[in-house]
Amino acid sequence: MSRQYKLVSCTINGKQVEKMVDVRASLTDMLRDDYRLTSVKRGCEVGECGACNVIIDGECFNSCIYLAVWAQGKEILTLEGLAGPDGGISDIQQAFIDEAAVQCGFCTPGFIMSAAAILEAKREFTDDEIRKRMSGNLCRCTGYENIFRAVKKTMLQRLGKEKEGIL
Repeated sequence: MSRQYKLVSCTINGKQVEKMVDVRASLTDMLRDDYRLTSVKRGCEVGECGACNVIIDGECFNSCIYLAVWAQGKEILTLEGLAGPDGGISDIQQAFIDEAAVQCGFCTPGFIMSAAAILEAKREFTDDEIRKRMSGNLCRCTGYENIFRAVKKTMLQRLGKEKEGIL
């Protein structure tokens, strides 16, 4: 049986790219293997742990169960794309540091991408809504409370409400 390939054109972290990909390859495979975006982790590879989360056209997806060919014409954002123009880290990344929301670090990129999708909504979510939107991510080190605080803190800061949000 011969492999089939297809040309995929998309935008990754603001850069227009084109790549011939195996039609069976996942977006995780393309991002890691072809573009060396190692923040996209290979975890469960069945869409349950969130380690591979990326934002596609503004919505968070598990890239392990998203075929690379589906990326045609899409805008994809990985953790590497959150860096500012000067190469500095984003506010959500800084909040993870400030709140000690990183332990082993394996799950961190996926959590930050889920958080970035929440923050892009530019609205205030309740604690329950934040927890529900972050529930697709698994942390084996049990850093959930620190992660929750980092997300809530950044959301309130972006909305100019950081003084109100006693965590």
